Amino acid sequence: MKPERSASPDGTGRFAMEGLERVMHEKARLGILSSLVAHADGLLFPELKELCGLTDGNLNRHLRVLQEEHLVQLWKATGDGRPKTLCRMTPQGRARFLEYLRKLEQIVAEAAEAAEAAKSPPSPAPELRSGWTSA
Repeated sequence: MKPERSASPDGTGRFAMEGLERVMHEKARLGILSSLVAHADGLLFPELKELCGLTDGNLNRHLRVLQEEHLVQLWKATGDGRPKTLCRMTPQGRARFLEYLRKLEQIVAEAAEAAEAAKSPPSPAPELRSGWTSA
């Protein structure tokens, strides 16, 4: 069976990636949100920094973006004479991120299905319609 190439019923392209929120899709922010969704009580800034392999400044900037989108909350405290920052997902952020993951899983499944359907080897170059040359 050949993969469908037409638009989906809602009028978007089948692989247009509708439903993926760009704010979450950036590599560092995807790592931050993945770390936080697995730690419901939150993570201290240094723990999150280590898990995501980010610098202080880079993590801080991404957290600000996620905070502006109401995906994460930052909590400040002082202990041992040093300030501490606790990072947690908001309930809204958790729901949005889980929906994002569901959509991403759907996209991956559809791509795998299309790849499986296209397993037959492509026709050799000489069988191309005339006028085509290798680029």
